Amino acid sequence: MESAWLVLLATFFGLFVGVVFSVAVAFALRASRRATDLVSVEVPDGISDVLHALDSGGLIVDPSNTVVLHSPAAAAMGLVRDRALEHSAIVDLIDTARDLGGPAKADLTLSRGPFGDDSLSVTAMAAPLGVRYMLVLVDDTTESRRLEEVRRDFMANISHELKTPIGAIGLLAEALVSAADDPATVSRFAGRLMTEAARLSNITREIIELSRLQATDALSEPKVIDIDYVVASAIEQSTVAADAKKIEVARGGAKKARVYGDESLLLVAVHNLVTNAIKYSPEGSRVGVGVRATDDEIVEIAVTDQGIGIDEDDLDRVFERFYRVDPARSRDTGGTGLGLSIVKHVVQNHGGEVRVWSQRGRGSTFTIRLPEASESRAAALGLEKP
Repeated sequence: MESAWLVLLATFFGLFVGVVFSVAVAFALRASRRATDLVSVEVPDGISDVLHALDSGGLIVDPSNTVVLHSPAAAAMGLVRDRALEHSAIVDLIDTARDLGGPAKADLTLSRGPFGDDSLSVTAMAAPLGVRYMLVLVDDTTESRRLEEVRRDFMANISHELKTPIGAIGLLAEALVSAADDPATVSRFAGRLMTEAARLSNITREIIELSRLQATDALSEPKVIDIDYVVASAIEQSTVAADAKKIEVARGGAKKARVYGDESLLLVAVHNLVTNAIKYSPEGSRVGVGVRATDDEIVEIAVTDQGIGIDEDDLDRVFERFYRVDPARSRDTGGTGLGLSIVKHVVQNHGGEVRVWSQRGRGSTFTIRLPEASESRAAALGLEKP
C-alpha cells in the first residue's frame, strides 16, 4: 500500500514538473517572438545587409546601449565587443542624440586598444532609428588627418626654407647697389649672391622632385634595372665633388644584380646617398658603395662614409622633410634637408626600404633594400620572367 502511494506521488510530481517546464518554454518562446517582432518592426528590413556593405563602422543599439547589429568594420575598429560599446565617447554621443531626439555628430579620438598607446581619429554620428533603437555611423579619418598635418607642416617648412635665401638675395642686392663704386666688395657680394641663388634653385628643384615622386608609381610600368649601371652612373655624377675634397669613392660587391622599377628614380636615390656621404666626410677620406644580393631575393646597395656620424636620437628623423642633424653644417654644404626624404620615397615606390646605421665619430652607412628581379617577383607584379 505504501509503495503504491509512493508511485502515485512520484507520477504526480513528474507531471507537475513537466507542466511547469512546458509553461516556462512557452513563455520563453513567446518573449523571443515578441523581441524578434519588435526588432523586425522597428529596425527597417534589409538594415543588416546595409551594415555589412558599409566600409565605415555601423552599429544599432537598443535603449540599454546593447549592440543589436553591427558592421564588420565596427568590429575591426574595436568599437564593439560582446555586444557592448567599447568607448564611453560613443555612449555619450548616443545619449546626446536621444536627448535631442535627432542626429548628433562629433569628431572623436578613440584608443585602438586597452593600453591607449595608439589612437583613431573618427567622425561619428548617432541618430534615432525607429522608436527604440539608435543608429551609429563611425568614419575613420585617421589617415586623412595625418596627410593634412603632413601637408600643413610641409607648407610651413617650405615657407621657412625659402624665406632664408630669398631674404639673403634681397639684402645682397641692396648691398651691391650701395657698393657700386667698390669692385672688390661687388665681387664678394656677387659671389654670395650666386651661392644663395644656387641654394634657392636646389630647394625648388628638390621640392618639384619630391612632389613628382609622391605622385608616381614606379611599379605601374616596371622595367628590369641593371644595378651595376645605376651605381656606376651615380658615382660618375659625383666625381667632381669627390675630387674637390680628395675623397676616394670605392665600389664593390655583387655584379649583375637586377630589380624592377624606374632607372632614373633609382639613380636619383643612389646619387643622393653618395653625394651626402661626400658632403659629410672629411677631406682625404673614403666613401664605399657596395652591392649585395641576399639569399631571400633582396638586393642591397650600401653607401658608407667616414664622416662625423649621427647621434642615435636623430636616426629616426633623418628621412623627414627638411630635417637636418646639424643645420649650421647643412648651410655650409648647401644641403636642403630633402635629399634623404627623396631617397625614402624612391625606395618605397619600388617596394623596398632604406636603413641607416651610424655612430658619432665612426661614420654612417645608408642601405637601400629592394626586391630582386626574380621569377617570384615577376609573378607578383604580373610580368614575364626576367
